[in-house]
Amino acid sequence: MGRPALEVADIFRIHGPAWRASQRGHLSLGQLKVMSAIEQCRSAALGGHVLHCNGCGTDQVSYNSCRNRHCPKCQSNAAQRWLDARQDDLLPVEYYHVVFTLPAPISDIAYQNKAAIYGLLFDMAAEVLQVIAADAKHLGARIGATLVLHTWGSALTHHPHVHGIVPGGGLAPDGKSWVACRPGFFLPVRVLSRLFRRRFLEGLEQLHRAAQLQFFGEHAALQDAKAFADWLAPMRRCEWVVYAKRPFAGPQAVLAYLSRYTHRVAISNSRLVAADAGGVTFRWKDYRAKGDARGRVRHKTMTLAPQEFMRRFLLHVLPGGFHRIRHYGLLANGNRRDCLALARTALQAKVEVPTGEPAARAPAFVCRHCGQPMLIVEFVPRERASIRAPPS
Repeated sequence: MGRPALEVADIFRIHGPAWRASQRGHLSLGQLKVMSAIEQCRSAALGGHVLHCNGCGTDQVSYNSCRNRHCPKCQSNAAQRWLDARQDDLLPVEYYHVVFTLPAPISDIAYQNKAAIYGLLFDMAAEVLQVIAADAKHLGARIGATLVLHTWGSALTHHPHVHGIVPGGGLAPDGKSWVACRPGFFLPVRVLSRLFRRRFLEGLEQLHRAAQLQFFGEHAALQDAKAFADWLAPMRRCEWVVYAKRPFAGPQAVLAYLSRYTHRVAISNSRLVAADAGGVTFRWKDYRAKGDARGRVRHKTMTLAPQEFMRRFLLHVLPGGFHRIRHYGLLANGNRRDCLALARTALQAKVEVPTGEPAARAPAFVCRHCGQPMLIVEFVPRERASIRAPPS
């Protein structure tokens, strides 16, 4: 596959140095590292290797990737490795997609407290799913869930929400039988929404009392306990967006969906249309527009000044070490293997044991001309210091 005509890296390389200088003191070290990584990705700055094809004699230079999780070019391979590891976790049941979204006012303070509020979003979404599912009035079973954090809207605005992929059922309290949800229906979204709202606001108040929240600019007054309580009051009355989509059409559809969501970044290179000194144009989806049956009215283009485009992109840089894919309940990392074995036994599902020789490993590099494997014949050293160092 050829290189896209336009990449996020091109915008950062052209406009990044001047904008970075103008924003001195306003960009975090994490944001500066992301800029530096994207600018240097798959360029001579990171070094690489020379490849040779024994089939047609072609030589090719392949530069190293930055492997930064915010880089649009580095996520496809990471997503594939993750999906390969998840193949064995699928159960022969319907899977559902649920989404938990924060109201806009809380999204605003979430940007100033990413680790605390994003973590609370994960924990409360998982707790609500498990509590409602365990209630005998709804399902009466212990379920599992994989949650993925997204912090962006289609226009690159700050819009934190978690996507949950949940098997349509769970283990009975005795752990010996499988309790399936009704066909085409997982859990009542209104009940999920109300409990999510209550539990999240309780958790937010606890963070405030423990002085684990910071407030700046127009929100600085929220440091005061009474001001914060008054600010929270309207959140208790508004509706919080929680919804569940139709079940997936089989396990392979689940994997296809996960491949698009688990390692997605704020914007992919394929959505970029054009860029010049006047602005960056990209495709976006307006979810507020009704559109036709194919959603064509929803698909639009937007042009932002290069500086505004970079600012919006960097809104979504996550704190160092923060996990944006998490597993809960039956799928929790500590007990996944045992719980899945119990679930398969309860479902009377056969576990396929591979027979014969293992499949041959695909070559890492393939010649674009003849399709033959390419071999590394020489290494190209880095041109400059590691991208882990702060940019000058």
